[in-house]
Amino acid sequence: MDWRQFLFSFQGRVGRQQYWLMVVLTVPFAIAAAIINGGIRHDPSETPGVLLLLPMVWPAFAVTVKRWHDRDKSGWWILINLIPVVGDFWSLIENGFLKGTPGENRFGPDPLEQKT
Repeated sequence: MDWRQFLFSFQGRVGRQQYWLMVVLTVPFAIAAAIINGGIRHDPSETPGVLLLLPMVWPAFAVTVKRWHDRDKSGWWILINLIPVVGDFWSLIENGFLKGTPGENRFGPDPLEQKT
């Protein structure tokens, strides 16, 4: 999978390592946005800090949807993050710690098998 498909496509699957790579790439943007907005206690939707997050929204969604695909679940499972606290933990456990479906599933070939 090339970088354009990794960051912008909602098709296919990605493994845990690729998912965590996206998380690590997103964290500095979130920290910078919080600092610019005057800390965590301020409204996160305030500008200009939120402008730093905009370039990361689409790639973060794309990678997370592909991670749900690796778990053999629809990308619509990303909406579980809308449930306060529980949704975030559920998504983190499913996508960050549980193995994907071994072998090919309805969303494509196993990303671990493609490396070899």
